[in-house]
Amino acid sequence: MDREFSIRQFNDRFPDDAACLEEVKQLRFGDTLTCPKCAKDNKFYRVKGRSAYACSFCGHHIYPLKDSIFDHSSTELRLWFYAIYLMAQTRAGISAKQLERELGVTYKTAWRMFNHIRQLMSAGQNPLTGAVEVDEAYFHPNPQKRTTAKAHNSQVVFGMVERGGRAAVKHVKSSGVRVLSKEIAAGIDKSATVYSDTYGSYRHLTKAGFVHFTINHGAQEYVVGHRHTQNVENLWSNIKRGIVGVYRHVDPKYLQLYVDEYAFRYSHRKQAPKYMFDLILTNVATYNLPKKIKPSV
Repeated sequence: MDREFSIRQFNDRFPDDAACLEEVKQLRFGDTLTCPKCAKDNKFYRVKGRSAYACSFCGHHIYPLKDSIFDHSSTELRLWFYAIYLMAQTRAGISAKQLERELGVTYKTAWRMFNHIRQLMSAGQNPLTGAVEVDEAYFHPNPQKRTTAKAHNSQVVFGMVERGGRAAVKHVKSSGVRVLSKEIAAGIDKSATVYSDTYGSYRHLTKAGFVHFTINHGAQEYVVGHRHTQNVENLWSNIKRGIVGVYRHVDPKYLQLYVDEYAFRYSHRKQAPKYMFDLILTNVATYNLPKKIKPSV
Protein backbone atom coordinates (compact mmCIF):
# COMPACT_ATOMS: atom_id res chain seq x y z
CA MET A 1 0.00 0.00 0.00
CA ASP A 2 1.30 3.49 -0.83
CA ARG A 3 2.10 5.38 2.34
CA GLU A 4 1.69 8.74 0.62
CA PHE A 5 -1.19 10.17 -1.38
CA SER A 6 0.14 13.33 -2.98
CA ILE A 7 -1.90 16.06 -4.62
CA ARG A 8 -0.38 14.99 -7.94
CA GLN A 9 -1.64 11.42 -7.40
CA PHE A 10 -5.07 12.80 -6.51
CA ASN A 11 -5.15 14.93 -9.67
CA ASP A 12 -4.05 12.01 -11.85
CA ARG A 13 -6.74 9.76 -10.41
CA PHE A 14 -9.54 12.33 -10.45
CA PRO A 15 -8.83 14.89 -13.20
CA ASP A 16 -12.47 15.96 -13.58
CA ASP A 17 -16.08 15.43 -12.49
CA ALA A 18 -16.51 12.55 -14.94
CA ALA A 19 -13.75 10.53 -13.25
CA CYS A 20 -15.32 11.20 -9.84
CA LEU A 21 -18.77 10.15 -11.05
CA GLU A 22 -17.32 6.94 -12.50
CA GLU A 23 -15.69 6.21 -9.11
CA VAL A 24 -19.04 6.60 -7.31
CA LYS A 25 -20.76 4.44 -9.93
CA GLN A 26 -18.17 1.68 -9.50
CA LEU A 27 -18.46 1.83 -5.71
CA ARG A 28 -22.25 1.63 -5.72
CA PHE A 29 -22.95 -0.63 -8.70
CA GLY A 30 -19.75 -2.09 -10.16
CA ASP A 31 -19.19 -2.81 -13.86
CA THR A 32 -22.25 -5.01 -14.31
CA LEU A 33 -25.53 -5.05 -12.43
CA THR A 34 -29.02 -6.43 -12.83
CA CYS A 35 -31.12 -3.76 -14.49
CA PRO A 36 -34.12 -2.84 -12.30
CA LYS A 37 -36.29 -2.55 -15.42
CA CYS A 38 -35.36 -5.37 -17.82
CA ALA A 39 -33.85 -7.68 -15.13
CA LYS A 40 -30.84 -8.47 -17.32
CA ASP A 41 -27.22 -8.39 -16.17
CA ASN A 42 -25.81 -5.62 -18.33
CA LYS A 43 -23.22 -2.92 -18.53
CA PHE A 44 -24.37 0.66 -18.03
CA TYR A 45 -22.96 3.52 -20.08
CA ARG A 46 -22.66 7.20 -19.21
CA VAL A 47 -25.47 9.46 -20.39
CA LYS A 48 -23.96 12.55 -21.99
CA GLY A 49 -24.61 15.75 -20.07
CA ARG A 50 -26.23 14.02 -17.07
CA SER A 51 -25.03 12.37 -13.86
CA ALA A 52 -26.63 9.13 -15.03
CA TYR A 53 -25.83 5.81 -16.70
CA ALA A 54 -28.07 3.89 -19.12
CA CYS A 55 -28.63 0.14 -19.40
CA SER A 56 -27.04 -1.19 -22.60
CA PHE A 57 -30.12 -3.34 -23.30
CA CYS A 58 -33.21 -1.27 -22.45
CA GLY A 59 -31.83 2.21 -21.79
CA HIS A 60 -33.06 2.41 -18.19
CA HIS A 61 -31.18 5.10 -16.22
CA ILE A 62 -29.44 4.75 -12.87
CA TYR A 63 -28.18 7.71 -10.85
CA PRO A 64 -25.03 6.97 -8.79
CA LEU A 65 -25.34 10.15 -6.71
CA LYS A 66 -28.95 9.54 -5.64
CA ASP A 67 -29.41 9.56 -1.83
CA SER A 68 -25.69 10.09 -1.29
CA ILE A 69 -24.03 13.12 0.31
CA PHE A 70 -23.58 14.46 -3.25
CA ASP A 71 -27.27 14.32 -4.17
CA HIS A 72 -28.91 17.67 -5.03
CA SER A 73 -25.57 19.47 -4.61
CA SER A 74 -24.63 22.29 -6.97
CA THR A 75 -20.98 22.01 -5.89
CA GLU A 76 -18.71 20.30 -8.40
CA LEU A 77 -18.19 16.62 -7.60
CA ARG A 78 -14.43 16.98 -7.87
CA LEU A 79 -14.50 19.66 -5.14
CA TRP A 80 -16.32 17.18 -2.90
CA PHE A 81 -13.59 14.63 -3.59
CA TYR A 82 -10.90 17.21 -2.84
CA ALA A 83 -12.59 18.04 0.47
CA ILE A 84 -12.51 14.31 1.35
CA TYR A 85 -8.84 14.27 0.32
CA LEU A 86 -8.09 17.14 2.71
CA MET A 87 -9.97 15.43 5.54
CA ALA A 88 -7.95 12.25 5.01
CA GLN A 89 -4.60 14.04 4.76
CA THR A 90 -4.69 15.76 8.14
CA ARG A 91 -4.52 14.05 11.52
CA ALA A 92 -5.99 16.95 13.49
CA GLY A 93 -8.83 18.05 11.21
CA ILE A 94 -9.36 21.07 8.99
CA SER A 95 -11.68 24.00 9.55
CA ALA A 96 -14.53 25.07 7.29
CA LYS A 97 -12.80 28.44 6.99
CA GLN A 98 -9.73 26.78 5.49
CA LEU A 99 -11.90 24.70 3.15
CA GLU A 100 -13.66 27.90 2.06
CA ARG A 101 -10.28 29.29 1.02
CA GLU A 102 -9.08 26.05 -0.59
CA LEU A 103 -12.20 25.47 -2.72
CA GLY A 104 -13.37 29.01 -3.36
CA VAL A 105 -16.84 28.26 -1.99
CA THR A 106 -18.87 30.08 0.64
CA TYR A 107 -18.29 29.36 4.32
CA LYS A 108 -21.82 27.93 4.59
CA THR A 109 -21.13 25.51 1.73
CA ALA A 110 -17.76 24.47 3.22
CA TRP A 111 -19.35 23.87 6.63
CA ARG A 112 -22.14 21.75 5.16
CA MET A 113 -19.71 19.75 3.04
CA PHE A 114 -17.61 18.87 6.06
CA ASN A 115 -20.62 17.85 8.13
CA HIS A 116 -21.80 15.52 5.38
CA ILE A 117 -18.32 14.03 4.98
CA ARG A 118 -18.29 13.46 8.75
CA GLN A 119 -21.43 11.37 8.28
CA LEU A 120 -19.36 9.05 6.08
CA MET A 121 -16.76 8.91 8.85
CA SER A 122 -19.57 8.00 11.26
CA ALA A 123 -20.56 4.81 9.41
CA GLY A 124 -21.38 2.00 11.82
CA GLN A 125 -18.91 -0.63 12.95
CA ASN A 126 -19.08 -3.99 14.68
CA PRO A 127 -18.99 -4.08 18.51
CA LEU A 128 -15.57 -3.63 20.10
CA THR A 129 -13.75 -6.76 21.27
CA GLY A 130 -10.71 -7.79 23.31
CA ALA A 131 -9.53 -5.40 26.01
CA VAL A 132 -11.80 -2.33 25.94
CA GLU A 133 -11.39 0.81 28.04
CA VAL A 134 -14.41 3.00 28.82
CA ASP A 135 -14.67 6.50 30.24
CA GLU A 136 -16.95 9.53 30.27
CA ALA A 137 -15.85 13.10 29.58
CA TYR A 138 -17.42 16.54 29.52
CA PHE A 139 -17.29 19.12 26.75
CA HIS A 140 -18.35 22.76 26.63
CA PRO A 141 -19.61 24.44 23.40
CA ASN A 142 -16.67 26.80 23.89
CA PRO A 143 -13.94 24.14 24.22
CA GLN A 144 -11.40 26.62 25.57
CA LYS A 145 -13.35 26.70 28.83
CA ARG A 146 -12.47 24.12 31.46
CA THR A 147 -15.44 21.78 31.74
CA THR A 148 -16.72 19.65 34.62
CA ALA A 149 -19.82 17.52 35.07
CA LYS A 150 -21.57 20.38 36.87
CA ALA A 151 -20.57 23.18 34.49
CA HIS A 152 -23.43 25.05 32.82
CA ASN A 153 -24.21 23.65 29.35
CA SER A 154 -21.71 20.84 29.86
CA GLN A 155 -22.11 18.05 27.27
CA VAL A 156 -21.46 14.41 28.18
CA VAL A 157 -19.58 12.13 25.82
CA PHE A 158 -18.88 8.45 26.42
CA GLY A 159 -15.83 6.75 24.95
CA MET A 160 -14.97 3.09 24.29
CA VAL A 161 -11.50 2.15 23.03
CA GLU A 162 -10.04 -1.21 22.04
CA ARG A 163 -6.44 -1.47 23.17
CA GLY A 164 -4.44 -1.28 19.95
CA GLY A 165 -7.59 -0.98 17.86
CA ARG A 166 -10.79 0.95 17.24
CA ALA A 167 -12.67 3.63 19.12
CA ALA A 168 -16.32 4.63 19.45
CA VAL A 169 -17.60 7.84 21.04
CA LYS A 170 -21.20 8.76 21.82
CA HIS A 171 -22.71 12.10 22.75
CA VAL A 172 -25.14 11.08 25.51
CA LYS A 173 -27.74 12.89 27.58
CA SER A 174 -26.14 11.95 30.91
CA SER A 175 -23.50 9.78 32.52
CA GLY A 176 -26.10 7.83 34.48
CA VAL A 177 -25.98 4.07 34.73
CA ARG A 178 -28.98 3.46 32.46
CA VAL A 179 -27.58 5.62 29.67
CA LEU A 180 -24.06 4.19 29.78
CA SER A 181 -25.32 0.61 30.19
CA LYS A 182 -27.25 0.96 26.94
CA GLU A 183 -24.16 2.26 25.09
CA ILE A 184 -21.95 -0.49 26.49
CA ALA A 185 -24.44 -3.22 25.55
CA ALA A 186 -24.66 -1.88 21.99
CA GLY A 187 -20.98 -1.04 21.49
CA ILE A 188 -18.99 -3.78 23.24
CA ASP A 189 -19.09 -7.52 22.61
CA LYS A 190 -19.88 -9.63 25.68
CA SER A 191 -16.59 -11.51 25.19
CA ALA A 192 -14.61 -8.32 25.86
CA THR A 193 -12.71 -7.47 29.02
CA VAL A 194 -13.70 -3.98 30.15
CA TYR A 195 -11.46 -1.53 32.00
CA SER A 196 -12.80 1.59 33.72
CA ASP A 197 -12.28 3.87 36.67
CA THR A 198 -14.42 3.41 39.78
CA TYR A 199 -17.26 5.67 38.63
CA GLY A 200 -20.58 4.31 39.89
CA SER A 201 -22.18 3.85 36.47
CA TYR A 202 -19.72 1.02 35.75
CA ARG A 203 -20.41 -1.07 38.86
CA HIS A 204 -22.97 -3.21 37.07
CA LEU A 205 -20.60 -4.52 34.39
CA THR A 206 -19.71 -7.80 36.13
CA LYS A 207 -23.41 -8.56 36.68
CA ALA A 208 -24.03 -7.70 33.04
CA GLY A 209 -21.68 -10.53 32.04
CA PHE A 210 -18.44 -8.67 31.35
CA VAL A 211 -15.03 -9.40 32.81
CA HIS A 212 -14.42 -6.03 34.48
CA PHE A 213 -11.35 -4.43 36.04
CA THR A 214 -11.14 -0.98 37.62
CA ILE A 215 -8.44 1.56 38.41
CA ASN A 216 -8.98 3.92 41.34
CA HIS A 217 -7.94 7.39 40.22
CA GLY A 218 -9.16 8.80 43.53
CA ALA A 219 -6.45 6.79 45.28
CA GLN A 220 -3.85 8.14 42.83
CA GLU A 221 -3.81 4.87 40.88
CA TYR A 222 -3.16 5.31 37.17
CA VAL A 223 -1.40 2.16 35.97
CA VAL A 224 -1.42 -1.04 38.01
CA GLY A 225 -0.27 -3.91 35.81
CA HIS A 226 -2.86 -4.33 33.06
CA ARG A 227 -5.36 -2.12 34.88
CA HIS A 228 -5.46 1.37 33.36
CA THR A 229 -7.51 3.61 31.07
CA GLN A 230 -4.65 5.39 29.33
CA ASN A 231 -5.88 4.69 25.80
CA VAL A 232 -9.31 6.24 26.24
CA GLU A 233 -7.72 9.17 28.08
CA ASN A 234 -5.39 9.61 25.12
CA LEU A 235 -8.46 9.72 22.86
CA TRP A 236 -9.97 12.50 25.01
CA SER A 237 -6.73 14.43 24.75
CA ASN A 238 -6.73 14.09 20.94
CA ILE A 239 -10.36 15.21 20.65
CA LYS A 240 -10.04 18.19 22.98
CA ARG A 241 -6.75 19.31 21.46
CA GLY A 242 -8.18 19.00 17.94
CA ILE A 243 -11.42 20.84 18.71
CA VAL A 244 -9.66 23.65 20.57
CA GLY A 245 -6.93 24.00 17.93
CA VAL A 246 -9.05 23.63 14.79
CA TYR A 247 -12.74 24.27 15.39
CA ARG A 248 -12.78 26.69 18.35
CA HIS A 249 -16.51 26.26 18.92
CA VAL A 250 -18.81 23.25 18.51
CA ASP A 251 -22.60 23.50 18.65
CA PRO A 252 -23.91 20.67 20.90
CA LYS A 253 -26.34 19.79 18.09
CA TYR A 254 -23.39 18.69 15.94
CA LEU A 255 -21.06 17.38 18.65
CA GLN A 256 -21.72 13.75 17.69
CA LEU A 257 -20.40 14.37 14.17
CA TYR A 258 -17.23 16.00 15.50
CA VAL A 259 -16.43 13.22 17.97
CA ASP A 260 -17.20 10.65 15.26
CA GLU A 261 -14.56 12.33 13.09
CA TYR A 262 -11.93 11.94 15.81
CA ALA A 263 -12.99 8.39 16.62
CA PHE A 264 -12.54 7.57 12.92
CA ARG A 265 -9.09 9.17 12.91
CA TYR A 266 -8.13 7.27 16.05
CA SER A 267 -9.41 3.94 14.72
CA HIS A 268 -7.34 4.34 11.53
CA ARG A 269 -4.36 6.15 13.03
CA LYS A 270 -1.95 3.45 11.77
CA GLN A 271 -3.24 3.65 8.20
CA ALA A 272 -1.93 5.79 5.34
CA PRO A 273 -3.97 8.82 4.16
CA LYS A 274 -4.77 6.99 0.90
CA TYR A 275 -6.41 4.18 2.88
CA MET A 276 -8.49 6.67 4.87
CA PHE A 277 -9.52 8.49 1.69
CA ASP A 278 -10.62 5.26 0.00
CA LEU A 279 -12.46 4.11 3.13
CA ILE A 280 -14.45 7.35 3.34
CA LEU A 281 -15.32 7.02 -0.35
CA THR A 282 -16.29 3.38 0.09
CA ASN A 283 -18.81 4.46 2.72
CA VAL A 284 -20.61 6.40 -0.04
CA ALA A 285 -21.72 3.01 -1.37
CA THR A 286 -23.27 1.87 1.91
CA TYR A 287 -24.51 5.08 3.51
CA ASN A 288 -27.78 6.66 2.39
CA LEU A 289 -28.22 10.22 3.55
CA PRO A 290 -31.35 10.65 5.70
CA LYS A 291 -34.02 12.58 3.84
CA LYS A 292 -34.31 15.29 6.49
CA ILE A 293 -30.69 16.36 6.23
CA LYS A 294 -30.08 16.16 2.51
CA PRO A 295 -27.50 18.71 1.46
CA SER A 296 -28.47 21.69 -0.65
CA VAL A 297 -24.98 23.12 -1.24
